[in-house]
Amino acid sequence: MTEHTVTPIGQWRLNGAVAKRALIWLVCLAPLFYATYGTANWLASQRENVPNITFAWEHAIPFIAWTIFPYWSINLFYGLSLFFNDTTAEVDRLATRYLTAQTIAVTCFIAFPLTVVFHKPPTSGASGFLFDMLGGFDKPFNQAPSLHIALLAIIWTHWRVRLSGIVLWIWHLWCALIGISVLTTYQHHFIDIPTGLLLGLFALWLFPAHNPSPVAAFRLTGDRRARRIGACYAVAGTIFLLATIIGTPASAAFLFFLWPALALGIVSIGYFGAGPAIFQKCMDGTLSLASTWLLAPYRLGAILNSRIWTRHLPPSVAIGKNVYLGRLPRISELPKFKTVIDLTAELAKPSGMTIEWRSFPTLDLVSPQHDELHNAADAIELARSKGPVLVCCALGFQRSAAAIAVWLLQFGDVKTAADAIRVIEAGGRRIHLTEDMVLFAQ
Repeated sequence: MTEHTVTPIGQWRLNGAVAKRALIWLVCLAPLFYATYGTANWLASQRENVPNITFAWEHAIPFIAWTIFPYWSINLFYGLSLFFNDTTAEVDRLATRYLTAQTIAVTCFIAFPLTVVFHKPPTSGASGFLFDMLGGFDKPFNQAPSLHIALLAIIWTHWRVRLSGIVLWIWHLWCALIGISVLTTYQHHFIDIPTGLLLGLFALWLFPAHNPSPVAAFRLTGDRRARRIGACYAVAGTIFLLATIIGTPASAAFLFFLWPALALGIVSIGYFGAGPAIFQKCMDGTLSLASTWLLAPYRLGAILNSRIWTRHLPPSVAIGKNVYLGRLPRISELPKFKTVIDLTAELAKPSGMTIEWRSFPTLDLVSPQHDELHNAADAIELARSKGPVLVCCALGFQRSAAAIAVWLLQFGDVKTAADAIRVIEAGGRRIHLTEDMVLFAQ
């Protein structure tokens, strides 16, 4: 992941090429939105019985007429956001995020239409006028996932990196009002919000800021082990998806199974050929916002797995020459190290601790890539002169051990892969490393 800064709003100047590209996109997107959104509404209206998914507690949600103002304001920010960009490429990325969210949402509206069951009380004045305008084209059918919430997630992200200080806090507050307004205007039921948020995060993940799409370089892997692991994750994701489809008529809570279903499906794509890019991990060990939340169910499983397998093991052991091997550290374990060389793709570094962190993302349970291991070995050699270096992965069994083995072969006194493995095992921490894995990297 590369780093890039955007121009703050206070320093921003309208660029002619950006304005032209934004206007073209707006002219295309606006009629497309109303045409597809309206079509989905019309198709749902032709059905005799359109179901609804509602929790009992939602009947206590009050109708608040004035919240129609923040509700409508997303239309303004939808258009403005296209113009507030530094380059035409940024305009294209934002518009593609819009288009992705709209396409998926409308497809869901047509395939699985839902209806809102709350009836709006009579309104008057300015709020009544806005409700009348809304009722002219927005029927009570386009529900989950809420396109309003999906677009809100995209637009909130777009502006939060351009604002600062009190203005940023006002922006957060206004976006919260927009999110709440979908309930208090009786436009949506609760389940539409998390499903819409999931859709928005997916659009942000699929088209990340200043980096290629994580699936842009997809090539079906020739690694049989990686394909088997990918198939396992695909099957697990399918099970969660089927549980959602089968269980939802009985309980709306089953819709939350969409989250792990999507997360596991994305991880399977990584093993089938997209690689560690699906996790969107930066060199400093942080993860993108979209990846952090979108893949949270998988990441939670990875963290629990790490703690279970290493609960009776020392968190790290000395291998020699200021180099230590271990699992991903907790905050309390970091002060003894000057540098961390991290081989995980799926886990973020602990927050709240300032330490030099170098990330070389690799997938778990498969042989790490040649280039990543050699780059990690070079980083180990460079960092150990500054102080103790922790080389880690989720468990400290394989990826980090492979990096240390390559480092020993390149910069140590060992001559063979077998010797490197013996040196690492002598540190007193078990590893799952074979000579073939080390030789593969040479």
